[in-house]
Amino acid sequence: MIVEFDHLQKQESALDQELTLCSEDYSLLTDLYQLTMAACYAGEGLDQRPASFELSVRRLPREFGYLIAMGLAQALEYLEKFRFTPKQIAALQSTGIFDRAPTRFWSLLAGSGFTGDVWAVPEGTAIFASEPLLRVEAPLWQAQLVETYLLNTINYQTLVATRAARIRDVAGGEAQLLEFGTRRAFSPQASLWAARAALAAGFDATSNVLAALKLGSKPSGTMAHALVMALTATAGSEAEAFTAFHRYFPGAPLLIDTYDTIAAAQMLAEKVQAGEMELSGVRLDSGDLVTLSQKVRSLLPNVTIFASGDLDEWEIARLKAAGACIDAYGLGTKLVTGSAVNGVYKLVEIDGIPTMKQASSKVTYPGRKQIFRRLEGGDLKGDRLGLASEQPTDEQPLLQLVFKQGQRVQPPETLDEIRERTTASVASLPAGTRRLDNPLPLSVQVSDDLQELTQQTRISVNSFEF
Repeated sequence: MIVEFDHLQKQESALDQELTLCSEDYSLLTDLYQLTMAACYAGEGLDQRPASFELSVRRLPREFGYLIAMGLAQALEYLEKFRFTPKQIAALQSTGIFDRAPTRFWSLLAGSGFTGDVWAVPEGTAIFASEPLLRVEAPLWQAQLVETYLLNTINYQTLVATRAARIRDVAGGEAQLLEFGTRRAFSPQASLWAARAALAAGFDATSNVLAALKLGSKPSGTMAHALVMALTATAGSEAEAFTAFHRYFPGAPLLIDTYDTIAAAQMLAEKVQAGEMELSGVRLDSGDLVTLSQKVRSLLPNVTIFASGDLDEWEIARLKAAGACIDAYGLGTKLVTGSAVNGVYKLVEIDGIPTMKQASSKVTYPGRKQIFRRLEGGDLKGDRLGLASEQPTDEQPLLQLVFKQGQRVQPPETLDEIRERTTASVASLPAGTRRLDNPLPLSVQVSDDLQELTQQTRISVNSFEF
């Protein structure tokens, strides 16, 4: 028994229990079937056939009238660093799953990285169901293998960016919006992506220190109830707790609803009026935010009032309609979680042959496509989904070439540039599409050429003998 325990202990110590992610891991961060399909392609001599896959959303999440495309920057970083190391290849071989895989499969993995082209909608662009956010044109084995990671980053960041854009739209341009979602995000990696997506979609700051510093931003936050309780218990009063905090962070916002919100506001008002304290803001995290904010405003008329506590766009709209006196909002749980953006990544062309899925409720359009957008005076008048070979009339093609033969063709955009695009995109939408309850998603027109190709492809697919 001792020998067996020692063996298990050594085996366990050899595992990577930390499960942290670095760029070298990107190639293995995939679903098994991507690798088994790539092995099959290699065995059947299909691996180098030119293929086109498109990433789109079949239907919008419930109560969403639009989506804000986000995550392209991390997708391109992934494609740039896509490599299989000898150690990774050995790890795959050790599983035994690939014992009958062709030798060519291992040669492909050991060779070059991603060598294809990528067309994408710029981050911060409003898009709708069936419109491709991204198209990958590459040798079949490469285009297949990158599916999982592309869906992961684009689906999640698009979800957070859309929620952030809706919240900014409801809160208005003057309100301060802070991203507080790190503790509720689905993983440490997701917390960084959530912070980025929120900032790019219109938020002012994030409390995530690592994300802020990586993105060239300044982190923002206040304090927790624990500090107020700890210092009150040891120093003797809530006032002493606030004074102590300001000793190290002068004028910083204070959390005032640990005990009695109004009593705390009255005490702070007396100190401010007596010139004993400078105060930039107070935060309310619970209770009747409408009534409390109104009373706090009367006591502290020149102080920014922050609100937090499971807020979302509907609650902010309710607070504003009820006359709440709130200048800034901290958004966490409901910003970084919620209904998933169910993006899919489907083969639309192989070796010049258009392909489509015909399964019930999961039909896809064949061929390489383009979104043609018509704007008048900055207002969105309509989208046309057509073939990439079609020419625009008075329209703007949305999908742009961002990667050619494995290399970027454009420099990375700044968060400010993406934020400005997000603001303009949302402002361009019809009022019915922007509303929170029962929104009216834009009806996307399908071009005559695409409809004809769809019909031809359907006939061709149905003629196959099974």
